[in-house]
Amino acid sequence: MLRRINQALPELLLGILIFGLVVQFGGMWFVKDRLRYTTGLWAGAALAMGMAVNMAIVILDTVDAMAEQRFTRKASLYAALRYLILILAFVIVGYFNLGNVLSMFAGVMGLKVSAYLQPFTHKFVTAIQHKSC
Repeated sequence: MLRRINQALPELLLGILIFGLVVQFGGMWFVKDRLRYTTGLWAGAALAMGMAVNMAIVILDTVDAMAEQRFTRKASLYAALRYLILILAFVIVGYFNLGNVLSMFAGVMGLKVSAYLQPFTHKFVTAIQHKSC
């Protein structure tokens, strides 16, 4: 289903997940409160995954609207809404001590890292698919 929205979306989500695992196992040995570190990290990774899916859907809708030569402000509205939700999530996690805000930021940055590494992820996934056939 995700591949119907955007060809690169499953690989982007896989990259976010792999980045989260690397940060989880690499960083949890250096913090005192491992539970808050973990919950913050995975809350950020979940936000990153949600943002990736939302961006892919908005891009698809915008391309369809441009093909029909309709002007829409939907992309701008959803971008603002995405960042408003992101800020709200950071405030909630920080205010109620539900997780470490810095590790949450690292989880959200998994979206950026995954986007940069997506060509390599694509090669990896393609190689695995060819081996299994």
